[in-house]
Amino acid sequence: MVEVDSKQLKYDKAYLKMASEWAQLSYCERKQVGALIVKDNMIISDGYNGTPSGYTNCCENEQGETHWYVLHAEANAILKVAKSTQSADGATLYITLSPCKECSKLIIQAGIKRVVYQVKYKDTSGIDFLEQYGIEVCHIKEI
Repeated sequence: MVEVDSKQLKYDKAYLKMASEWAQLSYCERKQVGALIVKDNMIISDGYNGTPSGYTNCCENEQGETHWYVLHAEANAILKVAKSTQSADGATLYITLSPCKECSKLIIQAGIKRVVYQVKYKDTSGIDFLEQYGIEVCHIKEI
């Protein structure tokens, strides 16, 4: 983990608050997760966990288990950048829940250099992988 200066911390908390608001757009009942990608002090993408565009907005089955086709918030944000003229290369990802190991691969491949998250997921293999790769990871519990 990397310590950040007070000015950067102020911005990090503000972007995490925005990601938290974005998470509320999710139709998922078990977990609502939001993500923002920021580059050069501009939000270039956003996302929340949910089903692919145009698909039914049902994220869980009758037992409360998440359907296999639900996209994670960071994956949605990265895919949104891919459809645009923007590039996430060198950007910061703000996310309300730490990324899983599958999404950590997408983060690296997208060129994101910094990840700031609020809640640590029980499986930390995604965070561990990002740190091993040299991605700056910041955990900010209180926003």
